[in-house]
Amino acid sequence: MDLASRYKGVVGFVFGNENSGSSEDSYVERLLDRISNGKLAEDRRSAIVELQSVVAESRGAQLAFGAVGFPVIMGVLKEERDDVEMVRGALETLVGALTPIDHAKGPANEVQPALMNTDLLSRESESISLLLSLLSEEDFYVRYYTLQILTALLTNSQNRLQEAILSIPRGITRLMDMLMDREVIRNEALLLLTYLTREAEEIQKIVVFEGAFEKIFSIIKEEGGSDGGVVVQDCLELLNNILRNNASNQVLLRETMGFDPLISILKLRGSTYSFTQQKTINLLSALETINLLMMGGSEADPQKDSNKITNKSVLVQKKLLDHLLMLGIESQWAPIAVRCSALRCIGDLIAGHPKNLDALSSKVLGEEPQMEPALNSILRIILRTSTMQEFIAADHVFKNFCEKNTDGQAMLASTLIPQPNSMTHAPLEEDVNMSFGSMLLHGLALSESDGDLETCCRAASVLTHILKDNSQCKERVLRIELEAPMGSLGAPEPLLHRIVRYLAVASSMKNKDGKPGYSYVQPIILKLLVTWLADCPSAVQCFLDSRPHLTYLLELVSNSSTTVCVRGLAAVLLGECVIYNKSTESGKDGFTIADAISQKVGLTSYFLKFDEMQRSFVFTSVKPAESRKPLTRSNAASMAEIVDVEENDSSDQKNEDHPILSSIFDAQFVNFVKSLEVNIRENIVDVYSRPKSDVAVVPAEMEQRGGESDKDYVKRLKAFVEKQCSEIQKLLGRNATLAEELARTGGSGQSQTDARVSSGSDRVQAETLRRDLQEASQRIEMLKAEKAKIESEASMYQNLAGKLESDLQSLSDAYNSLEQNNLHLEKEVKALKSGGASTPPDIEAIKAEAREEAQKESEAELSDLLVCLGQEQSKVERLSTRLAELGEDVDTLLEGIGDDMGLPEDDDEEEE
Repeated sequence: MDLASRYKGVVGFVFGNENSGSSEDSYVERLLDRISNGKLAEDRRSAIVELQSVVAESRGAQLAFGAVGFPVIMGVLKEERDDVEMVRGALETLVGALTPIDHAKGPANEVQPALMNTDLLSRESESISLLLSLLSEEDFYVRYYTLQILTALLTNSQNRLQEAILSIPRGITRLMDMLMDREVIRNEALLLLTYLTREAEEIQKIVVFEGAFEKIFSIIKEEGGSDGGVVVQDCLELLNNILRNNASNQVLLRETMGFDPLISILKLRGSTYSFTQQKTINLLSALETINLLMMGGSEADPQKDSNKITNKSVLVQKKLLDHLLMLGIESQWAPIAVRCSALRCIGDLIAGHPKNLDALSSKVLGEEPQMEPALNSILRIILRTSTMQEFIAADHVFKNFCEKNTDGQAMLASTLIPQPNSMTHAPLEEDVNMSFGSMLLHGLALSESDGDLETCCRAASVLTHILKDNSQCKERVLRIELEAPMGSLGAPEPLLHRIVRYLAVASSMKNKDGKPGYSYVQPIILKLLVTWLADCPSAVQCFLDSRPHLTYLLELVSNSSTTVCVRGLAAVLLGECVIYNKSTESGKDGFTIADAISQKVGLTSYFLKFDEMQRSFVFTSVKPAESRKPLTRSNAASMAEIVDVEENDSSDQKNEDHPILSSIFDAQFVNFVKSLEVNIRENIVDVYSRPKSDVAVVPAEMEQRGGESDKDYVKRLKAFVEKQCSEIQKLLGRNATLAEELARTGGSGQSQTDARVSSGSDRVQAETLRRDLQEASQRIEMLKAEKAKIESEASMYQNLAGKLESDLQSLSDAYNSLEQNNLHLEKEVKALKSGGASTPPDIEAIKAEAREEAQKESEAELSDLLVCLGQEQSKVERLSTRLAELGEDVDTLLEGIGDDMGLPEDDDEEEE
């Protein structure tokens, strides 16, 4: 063997030097030599007895045997099977070599010979095959010692032995046959199979194929069921190993033997108040089996969900619910661990199963005349129990009962009817005849009078489940009003306001022992308020109806003496007052709340509360609901005796969140808060970055005033746009500063790891602000472009007006020229008249002819001018329409054009 030489050298290392172990080495070697080379059988038997004794007592001898002894002993087992005494001695020697010797603890790095020998022997698959073959021997001790050796090998080299046994034909079959052997052998084989099947799926299948279910339940029945000893515990652990995450094995059990043998283990027999520790462990193991069946299989198994539903249906059909209610509620002597486990099983049994939900809601416990619904009994446990673990288990029932069960939530909410003030202050013990809702409200109202808010926070947790994701229940409970503590001195107050008042009172009150032990009360009440206000504007409005509520919440977020979880949840509650706020009333709208956060807390500090909460123990310690530690021999005793460690340890915690919150704040609520946080960040930045009122630019500023010239209008328009640009630039600067602050969330006091954690959310906020800045810049560019367009069109209209004026001037000049020509002709006619010609010409004819000729020329020229004027007029009309569309006053624009250019008087008409 390759390891032999290394094992020899280790002896000196363990015992200081080589010489210190040389005597034991030589002694072991002489004994091995007598065993392998001895001539007399008695001498060889004597040598093996001596070897077994020294190996069992000396670590040095164990180490020396591991170096050279295995080949000799395995040779005896292989070649001398007929000599039973030699085989027994050889097997006992192996047991001693593989069993640790508990001397005084040495150095931490000290070599463990037993572990080294286990490793050496498990490497040889032939050795494992040889040992398994010994299980078929008739001698009792041979089989017994062989099982002990295999168990020792499995304890220290589990994976290697599992592989070796799988490679040996009928290896598992031989072990399964041992379950039908004598009691001592059966118990050893059972323990060995328990180790083998923990994580080996192939071995699990073979074990089931070899009839494991029948053999297991047969042994359990033979041992007395839950009243049996540790053998029942081992049987149930083996059963759990082959059912855990294995849907096919669960189906096989359901369709062959059924669940009756399992459920019968939970049935209490004889004295119901007699619960030994072993009986408690056996019941817990059976309840763990029930839980595995309700899980349905591994997460990767596609048949998991259907198998889960089928298992739950069959379990309830077999009256499992009655046994669980007996263990969890009706059996007053049952240990707290059993009661808690039974309640958790009830919660898992009804989760996502409508028929099982109806079965639970219709269950009635007790006897006449003290019968009451099972849900009322479970609520009483929540309100009265003295242990946190039992409260959490009972609360788990209501959580699963209300999950996606709107009818069940409505049924519970319909019973929420306030009791008269006299009943409110009645002792808690008198709630037997109350309805579910009255008992719940009684638990809320009773807390303040007793100066104890623990009952209040437990009732608040149940109310949270009733309101979750159910808007109708939220609105219904919102209308509930409670009488004032002193009925004649105050008006009734809404239940929501009473809850907020308890939230404030919890920070100053002490628990029953006079110590500040309410570090879990405020988070549970805040969980109720966060659930209540989620997607419920009416609840937000009711919360803000009392102005001190907002003030207190702002102080709670900023209060460094409170826990991280309280500050974070208070910040979430503030965020809900913004994103679910539909109020238009001044002082209560979303902008006002966001502005108050910015002024009183600061957005950077406010968003930092979210990051701190995400890194807190409560949020980082959340585990999946189905991840539970398997019950084994090593941890059974500790799990059977539940002590409220969390509650006891909480007294020393000052600013740390209560550990019990990691159970109350399940994965669903944590994920809900995380998604809500993202929504809050985006909405608060959006509300904060936009104006309080979405009013457009005043239209009057963009219109041309009466009597204002185009030049002045354009100049004023330009000044207005520049002013707007300046204001927008200032806004951009403020937003850029805000973005930088958000980007630095986590500050210099945070580690680089913390900064990386918060950088993702900060990057989202910075990106949102950057998008807002980009939109503002685009608006500026649009205004600039509009301004340039208006200036261009005004210049064009001025040029057009100048052209029209020039055309009119040309027309006027032409008309004046005609008039002057007409005057000249008339003067010539007068001159001819005064000349005295003998035959005076026909003056009138000449005048008419001249006038006719001038009129022809004038008409031709006027015709051309009119054509031009018509074209210009159509242009003017189109331009006037365009100016009107752009908001320009055409009459004002053309006012005064042509006033100083009147036409000359018609002299001809004056003369006539």
